[in-house]
This record gives sequence, C-alpha cells and structure tokens, in this order.
Amino acid sequence: MRSKERTKYFRMNGDTVMSTKEELIREIEKTPTPLLSEVLDFIHFLRAKAIQDKMDIAVMSESSLGEDWLNPEEDEGWKNLKS
Repeated sequence: MRSKERTKYFRMNGDTVMSTKEELIREIEKTPTPLLSEVLDFIHFLRAKAIQDKMDIAVMSESSLGEDWLNPEEDEGWKNLKS
C-alpha cells in the first residue's frame, strides 16, 4: 500500500513557506485565462490515469492470485469462516 504523501513546502523570498497546493494556486492566479483550460484538462488526465493505474493493478493481482485462491484446498481451508 502506498504511504501517505507528505506536503511539500517551498521557500519563497526569504522565510515565506508555501505548500505545493499554495504554490499551485499562486501559479494558477498568474496563468493567462486561455491556458487555464489546458491546466484543468491536465489535472483531469492525471486523476483518470491514477484511477486507471489502480484498476490495472487490481486486475493483474486478481489474475495472478486467482491461481492460488481458486482451488479446492483453499476452499477447504476457509470454509469454517463462512457464515
């Protein structure tokens, strides 16, 4: 399982510290309006890619682990846990 991501901080102008999210918001505020739709598209792409990556891993795990799980010996070992 993936560990929680830590918040990254940037040092700006001496001692001002900004999180990644704050820096992103700052950059978005400076971005010309015509480019904002591209930024939003990219964010949507990254989210969709993360979901797809998780699904791909689940499918790969299911097929490889299914060989061990789907057999009579395994069913026998787990039958006392069924309600």
